[in-house]
Amino acid sequence: MLLRLLYLTLTNVFALLRLLPMSDTDKNVEILTLRHQLAVLQRQVAKPRLTPPDRIFLAALLHRLPRTTLRRLHLIVSPDTVLRWHRDLLHGRHANASRRKRPGRPPTHRSTQTLILRIVRENPSWGYRRIHGELATLGIKVAPSTVWEILQHNGIDPAPQCDRQTWTTFLRGQAHAILAADFFETRTLTGARLHVFAAIEHATRRIRVLGATAHPTAAWTTQLARNLAMDLHGAGATVKYLIRDRDRRYTDAFDAVLEDEGVAIIKTGIRIPRMNALMEEAVARRIGVRLVHLIRDLHFRSG
Repeated sequence: MLLRLLYLTLTNVFALLRLLPMSDTDKNVEILTLRHQLAVLQRQVAKPRLTPPDRIFLAALLHRLPRTTLRRLHLIVSPDTVLRWHRDLLHGRHANASRRKRPGRPPTHRSTQTLILRIVRENPSWGYRRIHGELATLGIKVAPSTVWEILQHNGIDPAPQCDRQTWTTFLRGQAHAILAADFFETRTLTGARLHVFAAIEHATRRIRVLGATAHPTAAWTTQLARNLAMDLHGAGATVKYLIRDRDRRYTDAFDAVLEDEGVAIIKTGIRIPRMNALMEEAVARRIGVRLVHLIRDLHFRSG
């Protein structure tokens, strides 16, 4: 294609040099002759076929002429076609100029790489997933695999083994000393909404329903903690940890009562119900209709 375009350019340059010494009369006669020959050929050929070099040459030669002048010329294609060829030529040129010299994904900005290495230095126990989450919080869009590659390229383990105990290991190892608690809601036959407090032992899966009320107050919640402590003493259970969420119905007095009994309060993470999955499952499945009826009976008796 390039050789063909170079050939067309050279031949037309020599043709232009041949036209310079000619007079205007000779040029006009030659133009009329060429126009007549073109009209004859157009009557014989339905649609002429032009090669890419022919299109490039015609587009480069005629694109500077205004549209009105192009319409007066006897061309084998329409003026709009010539202008479209020129636009395609410019688009291809810009596309080649903007095409990346190297294939694959573009390299990560140096500032992002520096930030990733700084995060690792300040938090050695963080893995590439945690770092990716922190970058997303900062509004930096980077793939987890890119963080992995940057850490590995700098000789840093992308997924270090944490020295601290995992949550699953803690639950399994301390199941005999863990109690999980939660508030849930139910409705009576009259449509009144009740707030129920229940706890479950991880080792025995025993569920304790400690109270239900329509209007939970701080004093009521504190009394629940005292009832729970007395219930544990009566059953001879050894509880060291109480897992609960961050519900606002839990008060400081509630935590203080249990801490005085040697029970450590462990709060679950924000919007992480899986940290208290056993209690969530008990409320959703294991307690069921039987417990709801029991709560209603207790409420009616107290009323």
